[in-house]
Order: sequence, then C-alpha cells, then structure tokens
Amino acid sequence: MSNQEYSFNPIVFKNAKTLILGSFPSIQSFEKSFYYAHPRNQFWKILSALTGYPINNNDQKIWLLKEAKLALWDMVQHCERENSLDSSLEAIEVNNIAEFLEEHPSIEKVAFTGRLSEKLFKTHFDYLEIATVYLPSPSSAYAKMSFEQKLENYKYLLGL
Repeated sequence: MSNQEYSFNPIVFKNAKTLILGSFPSIQSFEKSFYYAHPRNQFWKILSALTGYPINNNDQKIWLLKEAKLALWDMVQHCERENSLDSSLEAIEVNNIAEFLEEHPSIEKVAFTGRLSEKLFKTHFDYLEIATVYLPSPSSAYAKMSFEQKLENYKYLLGL
C-alpha cells in the first residue's frame, strides 16, 4: 500500500440533528482538504438543491451544514489505500462514533453515504440506540439513480 492517511476532523455544531457518515475522503478531497471535493461528486449539489443554500466555497458549505442541522464525518479514522475506491481501503481503523454521539447529544440520526460506512457502523456500533438511514451514494459513478432520484431520497431520509 502506498498511502497512509487520516480522516478529516468532523464538522459539527451544537444544534446538529443528523450525522452524515461517509467512509473515507477521496484522494481529490485530500488534495482540496475538504469533504466530498471530487468535482463530479453530487453531495454538495444535492444538499444545496434541498436547502437553497449556495455552495461556492467551503465556508458556504459549512454554513449549509449548520443551518440544516447536519454534522459530517467519516467512519474510517485511518487506513492504507492505493486509490479512492472504498474497495481499496485496508488496515482500517474506525473513528469512535459512540464517543462522538455522547459528546453531541442533539444528534438523533445517523445517515450513511456508502455501504462501507454503513457496514463498519453496524460492525462496531450496532449496540447504539440511534436511528440510521442509508442515503444513495452521491458519487457520479453510482448511476443506478438519477440526480433527481437521489435528491428525492435525500429529501425524504434527511427530512429536508
């Protein structure tokens, strides 16, 4: 394995109601030092369409999360990998989601943007009594759903 990397710090505010968990930032996200920074990833476009908030820079994206009462983090704290695919992640160490939720009692729901984040949560934190939902992957590579279908799913599942 060529790259050893650590996840970003969570983005969370005291009024957050939903924690959105990805698996691990893409190589492009690391290059831009921000979540979901791959130019074709639809995550921010979906949230902007749902909330009406602009997403022209990272400060606006953080403001959107605050106003929508969303927290953002990743399941994987540290790993080794050769590319941005979740399937390439090895030697995975997970973030302490239980401790995070204890520190942020306003959070009532956990939403996953990928099957790996959902699987890791169920493996390590299935004992937690918190609602969970699976959001369709915002990756443009996930073409089983149109942007509009993803938008409707996010709207319903996140209550936005």
